[in-house]
Amino acid sequence: MRTPRGEYFLQGNEACVEGAMSSGVRFFAGYPITPSTEIAEGLAQRLKGTNGVFLQMEDEIACISAIIGASWGGTKSMTATSGPGFSLMQEAIGYAAMSETPIVIVNVMRGGPSTGQPTRASQGDVMQTKYGSHGDYQVIAFAPASVQEMFDLTIESFNYAEKYRVPAFLLSDAEVGHMRGLLSVPEQLKIVDRKEKGLKRADEAYDVPDDLVHPFPTFGKGHKAMVTGMTHAEDSRIEPEDVKTHQELVKRLSEKILKNRKDINKWELVSPGSKTMIISYGSAALGPKEVAAKDERVGLLRLKSLWPLPEEPIYEVANQCERILVCEMNLGMMYWPIKRVALEAGCKKVELLSKIGGEPPTPSDVRHKLRGMGAI
Repeated sequence: MRTPRGEYFLQGNEACVEGAMSSGVRFFAGYPITPSTEIAEGLAQRLKGTNGVFLQMEDEIACISAIIGASWGGTKSMTATSGPGFSLMQEAIGYAAMSETPIVIVNVMRGGPSTGQPTRASQGDVMQTKYGSHGDYQVIAFAPASVQEMFDLTIESFNYAEKYRVPAFLLSDAEVGHMRGLLSVPEQLKIVDRKEKGLKRADEAYDVPDDLVHPFPTFGKGHKAMVTGMTHAEDSRIEPEDVKTHQELVKRLSEKILKNRKDINKWELVSPGSKTMIISYGSAALGPKEVAAKDERVGLLRLKSLWPLPEEPIYEVANQCERILVCEMNLGMMYWPIKRVALEAGCKKVELLSKIGGEPPTPSDVRHKLRGMGAI
């Protein structure tokens, strides 16, 4: 049951629940972990009476395995976790990428490594999201910065997971997940449903259309198809020793995402054309946004999506400015791919404002760094 039109005052994690329900989620498997637990609690209540299923599993390995199975059963499915649980999910994330299973994973990030800071915010999992499992593959990841975006980008996560048959991630953090704010739900929502087909023959299972995303085989309809994490041919036969089959498969898994960057990537631009630009995301962008709103010398590129990397807006911003400050809540993760693109665009001065310990950078932190750069 989707959330009715109206305005609501909610916690970020509660807004995620409403976004998931509005997307049509009908299966959630989770394990309680701070600071994401409110998502599991909310869905345990909301899935009642909707023919939905809520399962509290024995651990996060079981959680992600369950949602992969539910997805192949034809159900939109998701889980929610934080750092330690996310680490346990990595092998199955690779399986979901290889088997092209649409699932949504919400990671309400907290300080790490290990148990770290359970109640404090961090952005230390952004590289793990893309590179956590072995092998070459691409994922889609969004970074909300408000209660409204927890709702909106949860829906987008489901939409793109279904559209491109890929694991999609909502990279929230303890700050955004636990903040309270206004959620406005419109009358009409864009919801992408699954492209399914009953197979007439086995070799239809992995036919490659122009968009590189084949329709989802429907269990119980038509010819059977093999679901596997091993290298497989277009008729779903396992071919782990065939070099060409592996090359074609793995390249397509990446290209179906990379060739559709313009469709996937989302961002907000404040004061474009400024000589000094800040690039940030998630709760780390809240302080920079306040600075950019009050100082016309400073602009902001706020990335709403992190993977695939939004190279186009980064390049355009870097091509027009004199200096860039990358602001994030880790010791410098997105800084490196952003710097690579900025240097290619001709911006030679790219610096990092890194803040760890559980608190987002404040406007004072940002101004102090900008003064040190000679920007204000």
